[in-house]
Amino acid sequence: MPNSPRKWLFLLPLAMALGIAVLLNRGAGPPAQRDAEPPARVVRIIEIPAVDVVPRANGYGRVRPERVWEAVAEVNGRVIETHPRLRRGALLPADAVLLRIDPTEYELRLSQVEADILSTRAQLAEMAAKEANIRASLAIEEESLALRTTEVERKQRLRDKGTLSASELEQEKRNLLAQRQAVQAQQNQLNLLPAERELLEAQLARYEAQLADARLDLSRTEVQLPFRARLSEVNIEQAQYVREGQVLIKADAIDRAEVEAQIPIARMRALLQGADPIDFSIGPGGALAERLGIRARVTLRDAGGDVSWDAELARLSDTLDPDTRTVGVIVVVEAPYADVVPGARPPLVKGLFVEVELFGAPRPEQLVVPRSALHGDRLYLVEDGRLAIRHVTVAVRHPEYAIIAGGVAAGDELVVSDLFPAIDGMPLRGEPDPEARARLVAAATGGADAARATPAVQHTPGGTPKDTSPTTAAAP
Repeated sequence: MPNSPRKWLFLLPLAMALGIAVLLNRGAGPPAQRDAEPPARVVRIIEIPAVDVVPRANGYGRVRPERVWEAVAEVNGRVIETHPRLRRGALLPADAVLLRIDPTEYELRLSQVEADILSTRAQLAEMAAKEANIRASLAIEEESLALRTTEVERKQRLRDKGTLSASELEQEKRNLLAQRQAVQAQQNQLNLLPAERELLEAQLARYEAQLADARLDLSRTEVQLPFRARLSEVNIEQAQYVREGQVLIKADAIDRAEVEAQIPIARMRALLQGADPIDFSIGPGGALAERLGIRARVTLRDAGGDVSWDAELARLSDTLDPDTRTVGVIVVVEAPYADVVPGARPPLVKGLFVEVELFGAPRPEQLVVPRSALHGDRLYLVEDGRLAIRHVTVAVRHPEYAIIAGGVAAGDELVVSDLFPAIDGMPLRGEPDPEARARLVAAATGGADAARATPAVQHTPGGTPKDTSPTTAAAP
């Protein structure tokens, strides 16, 4: 059997491999199991700031002048003169003469009334002289009456003695009666003088009233602007005839402008929390803004740049809008046409659509978080590289942020990005978001810290933007 040795040589390597495998597996247990931890998720974080919170509420409205003046014709006549700049949109100073109506008719009437007054006063002077004459005549007649009375008494004694005839005594008595009648006539004239004087004085008073009315009508032929204003409507031209009651000119005062903005009731409630009670049934008793501790600002949003004006809360609207659940707030801007820079800062003219911001009294050292980072009454924090779900106490909720009364501390790292699912203890890697923190601080402080909180960006020579601002914003 010559092939038997070769057969065993083929099986020898296989047997050796099986032997080695048995030796390697002898005494070995099952393979060790390891739990693999998921990688840490990257989230945006900010350090919770403690700032002086300035509650804010905003709304929108259109600018309107605080005072609107209408020039209504109070007399009839033809316009004989107009201001050289009597055109819509013109800015004119106070007391500027806008137009004159032909005064001829009213001057004639004034002259006639003055003549009537002079005539009446002359009649009163004549009456005074007449009264003096009557009184003098009355004195003479009374003296003559006394003499006649004495003469009758003397002749009566003579008649009693029989030295005088009866006819002579009767004649003397008739003379006495005639003298008494003369005295009575003078007295009657004197008694009529007060009534005649009152009639003339009443007539004089009527003429003087007509004089005042004539002077008033004459003054109304000249139309003057009562305050510095901008003409908004001109309905008259020179040589045109105007009638009483016709609206000639409309003008808007430019010393003060006001805006009525509609602000949601919820924002007003948050703005006024902590204010002292006010009894509006007897009036606020002073400036409303001072009583409520509110300041205001009006801002024109424009692609070329925002422009702002300081304002004052003047009053609240008389009604609430039930459909939009808003309250009307009226603010006033002083000198809306001041500090105008052509091409950069326009005047606050009528009709501009602007934003009205109200700022409440500051609340110092408040912990604030973005409203979007609040999950019910919980916040997501990063602690030692892991998620910590913290229950907090929310003091006030504003549209952009919330004030936290307890459960977190200033400097805690808050997750501001969306995190789903959120499992307590899951590994996280936080990346600071200074822009989000700057927006939060600006919203909470009413924009006072917006410039300091927003990162300042400058370009390096290589063209790469470089952040030169600190990562935290200081409180006001």
